[in-house]
Amino acid sequence: MSGEKPNRAPIQWFPGHMTRTLRRAKEKLPQVDAVVQLLDARMPHASLNPELQALSGGKPRLYVMNKADLADEAVTARWLRFFTGEEMGCVAINSKAKGSSAKARQAVEGALGALFAKRERKGMQGAKTRLMVTGIPNVGKSTFINNWAGGARAKAADRPGVTRGEQWISAGAYELMDMPGVLWKRFDDAHTAVNLALIGSIPDKLLDTEEIAAGLLAQLGERYAKELNARFKLTEDDLAGEGWQILEAVGRRRGMLMGGGEVDTHRAAIVVLDEFRGGKLGRVSLETPEEMADGKTTE
Repeated sequence: MSGEKPNRAPIQWFPGHMTRTLRRAKEKLPQVDAVVQLLDARMPHASLNPELQALSGGKPRLYVMNKADLADEAVTARWLRFFTGEEMGCVAINSKAKGSSAKARQAVEGALGALFAKRERKGMQGAKTRLMVTGIPNVGKSTFINNWAGGARAKAADRPGVTRGEQWISAGAYELMDMPGVLWKRFDDAHTAVNLALIGSIPDKLLDTEEIAAGLLAQLGERYAKELNARFKLTEDDLAGEGWQILEAVGRRRGMLMGGGEVDTHRAAIVVLDEFRGGKLGRVSLETPEEMADGKTTE
């Protein structure tokens, strides 16, 4: 890729099981008391599936911004305010941290107070509360459920498509329905597709790895230049370039050179993506509520 800007190809991924998931979710909705929709705290808007939004209908809904430990705390605080008043509201957690699901449980209990009061009047205090847990692939639904249930009940992995069919998980006074991750059929803009690729919601094998890494570096160069410089020892001139130029600079700084001194940008791209996904680039957020309200994105 050295010296050339890559052409951006559209990214789409909607395997057949996602169509079945949406159909099954609609069928199961009457059986649940509320819907919990997980988002990625680094990019809540990109991970907010409009298909799932429409699905919940009149059911109470809670947004859970997961992986908050990887996101910019100040930006996450603004997202929490942005989502305030959205039916059940919004909480930010790291579902891998012990006891983190307590925030979500408290929000559910507060929102379903009327239901619990009705059950008490009818002598039904022991009735199970049923929650449908939804979200895009690889957002951490199964890990969230396992944390809530206090054990490994749902299949979890750091790749999309592990959960293929819904499964009920019993957790004390609750029953949680773990739905497979689902995207939507067509992304409105390349920014959303790139961000979904960055967090692993689309399989890496479908992507141009260098293009996705270059897209990430372009965003980080604008938002977190100080952190990027600290990690890769880049110069101001390096950071002033476009994403693919920053990628070359990263490879050069890390000594990833091939014959003739050309930078191995594929190898550099893999390192950049691995370090982003592992939180080694610091706590970063790639979307702000202000940008979404203004209809702006960073290309």
